[in-house]
Order: sequence, then structure tokens, then C-alpha cells
Amino acid sequence: MVDLAFSVDGAARVEHAAVPTLRFALRVASETPVRSVLLDVQVQIAARRRGYDAAAHDRLSELFGPVADWGTTLRTLLWTRTTLVVPAFTSETVVNLDVPCSYDLEVAGSRYLDALTDGVVPLEFLFSGSVFYMAGEALQTTRLSWESEAGFDLPVSVWKETMERYFRGTAWVRLSKESFDRLSAYKSRNALATWDDALEALGL
Repeated sequence: MVDLAFSVDGAARVEHAAVPTLRFALRVASETPVRSVLLDVQVQIAARRRGYDAAAHDRLSELFGPVADWGTTLRTLLWTRTTLVVPAFTSETVVNLDVPCSYDLEVAGSRYLDALTDGVVPLEFLFSGSVFYMAGEALQTTRLSWESEAGFDLPVSVWKETMERYFRGTAWVRLSKESFDRLSAYKSRNALATWDDALEALGL
């Protein structure tokens, strides 16, 4: 039987990626030599584990409702799920866990992160998957349960810098095709140069 221990050593922006991506340094330890791990990772935002100022209260009201109700409505949010192959190691290893970041403000995790201005985001990493190891001459496998986990406090500044690198001074909002077509037609009819010009002309 193999028992793995996990911890997150740090996080940084991936400089050259097709989409905004954060790279977490994931440390995996085992008393038994491991041939490989097919790891399923779930990253959650433990929203209850930090405080919020008045500005955050306003910006998070769509997610959690009025502040007076936060005792029951403030909850853990799923940020993302991903998979990772951990190569063979003895004792411990550190691998890169890359997490693509969406700026779609219809996604709860993205809206939460965008609402914060400073401090840290308390993250919970939950792990499952298959561990492959040798028992004598035979290759064995065992499953991890979702009880395997690690915590990490992500500086808000790291997420902000990552999004600014790709979406400098802008935000991304999803529209229905019908709404986009109407806005596009309005922009064309009025010979407006940019989407900002169209929204300003509409008084938005």
C-alpha cells in the first residue's frame, strides 16, 4: 500500500502560454518508491477562510447575496479540475501543476477572484487518481481517495498580474449570440470604432 503526502510550495505566472496560466509547485512525498501517478486534481476556493472589506462585499453580492446572509451563503467554490502525470520518484518530488485561468466573469471562481484587491485566496487542493509502484517484481496499482488534500494561500496579486498580462486594462463578458448581433449592428449603424464606443453611446 502506498500513502502519498501533498503540499504546495508556491505559485507563479507562466510567462509563455496560449492562455493565462498559473503554475503551482506541487510536492509529492511517499515512503514507498513510486513508478508514476495519474493524478486527478480539484482546486477549490475556501471563501470562508478570509475576511472581506466593504468593496468586496459589494462585488461579491451576486455570488453570496447580502452580507447579512453570509453566515449561511458564503461557501466553498469550485475553481477548476485538471489531471497530471507524476513521473517516477523515490521519497519525494516536485512537479508543475498548471492551472489555466478563465476571465469569463460568468464563472463563479473568476468572478470571486476578480472581486478581491489584496490579501490571499485560500485554496484547497483535493487529489484522487491511481498510484503505480513495484511490489517485488510485480507492478501494482492503488487508488487515492479524495481525502488526500493540501492547502495553499494564493496571493491575490499573482492572479491579478497573470490576468493583466493577457487582458491589460480589459474584462471579458459572455453575451448571447442574439445580444452580440444587436450590439454589433448598433455599432455598425453608428460607425463606432470600438465596443467601448458602442457601450458609451448606449449610456452604459
